[in-house]
Amino acid sequence: MKIKEVIVVEGRDDTVAVKRAVDADTIETNGSAVNKSCLERIALAKERRGVIILTDPDYPGERIRKIVSQAVPGVKHAFLPKAEAISKNGDDLGVENASIEAIKEALKNVHETYEEPLETITWDDLHAAGLIGGPLSKQRRELLGVHLKIGYANGKQLLKRLHAFHITEQEFKVALIRVYEEETNE
Repeated sequence: MKIKEVIVVEGRDDTVAVKRAVDADTIETNGSAVNKSCLERIALAKERRGVIILTDPDYPGERIRKIVSQAVPGVKHAFLPKAEAISKNGDDLGVENASIEAIKEALKNVHETYEEPLETITWDDLHAAGLIGGPLSKQRRELLGVHLKIGYANGKQLLKRLHAFHITEQEFKVALIRVYEEETNE
């Protein structure tokens, strides 16, 4: 089952649990101190595909949910009951402890089927643009991330983000031109 919306989770273990249950892209807040860059990525994801918040059923999880909801109005919410998010030995509460079935159930009422966009950017496009495998690749990826508002990423992660946020070939080309112009102006 492919989830159209990007799922906002707290950390890497939550991402692993979600990806065990469904085919979905995630954004990790890395705890309850959600930074501006993370909120910008969530806003872009909301604009492009929609967002579902799936955080731990505890105070920090609710705090993240509130911060994101206020900064990015219109996000969707999926909730895990506490009983479904407790670790086997009962000492931890979180999405990472939930069963595949519990995660699917939490997402059941907010998911939509999703078809891949017809227009996609490829690994070869990144290579041809000098975004991977070259002396200026890292600097170019940093600038591209700023212009597209998707943040810095290594080559593999950049391709994932371009697809996750439905960056079109035209948007990619326009941003890339700006990157090249900034290089020549330095």
